[in-house]
Amino acid sequence: MPINQNVFSSLTAWRRRAVSRAVHRGARWVRETGAVTAERPGPYRFRRIGTGTRLAFPQGTVFGDPWIELGAHCIIGQDVTLTAGMMPDLDLGPDPILTLGDGVVLGRGSHVIADVRLSIGDDCFFGPGVYVTTTNHSYDDPETPIGKQWPRTDPVVIGPGGWIGTGAVILPGARLGRNVVVAAGAVVRGEVPDHAVVAGAPARIVRRWKPDEGWQPPLRTPAPVPIPEGVTPEQLVALGEWDRAEGRPTG
Repeated sequence: MPINQNVFSSLTAWRRRAVSRAVHRGARWVRETGAVTAERPGPYRFRRIGTGTRLAFPQGTVFGDPWIELGAHCIIGQDVTLTAGMMPDLDLGPDPILTLGDGVVLGRGSHVIADVRLSIGDDCFFGPGVYVTTTNHSYDDPETPIGKQWPRTDPVVIGPGGWIGTGAVILPGARLGRNVVVAAGAVVRGEVPDHAVVAGAPARIVRRWKPDEGWQPPLRTPAPVPIPEGVTPEQLVALGEWDRAEGRPTG
């Protein structure tokens, strides 16, 4: 009896492993097949989708795609919403409404809502759950439910090279300069100059770089040293082991 139990248990474990592998292979196939690229646009008719750009599967809500331009080598995470116009099937005219530059990364679950012109510059990186919108509710009439009042719209511009932290909100009319850092959870409105760090709700400038002054207030940690060209992963591992052997910090 114990022998039969062991055989039955081993067979059950083997079946579970086989089913698990099959499920993961199937899920991987679905993700690969459902991803959107320039070569495989799926159901969408983007105005432009650049070489190397990929929208992960499953996509979030996407409409107004004929008025959406995606640059080259962009990474659009799972469940990202991209919309142009207030609702599907509108004629928005001859010009693009939503434009992403080259090398833009939109983290999982982010929302980019463009009822009027919204542009994101090259090499902008967004953490998960970022919300960018050109539209806000109005509440002028105290007798009418806010959701039924006509919204206000204002274009949004996010300059190149920015980093937008997890859960940040970019409100209508915001204009972010080049290489701007938006801290996680910040709520940004108005204009943010180049090379600034903003945080808080509402966001305010907490650090800024100027050519004649550098970073003010000064950075608290030294800048990371880039890896020299030609260094292999094996050499980096060996260097880390040597540092530990010498008692030197490696972090």
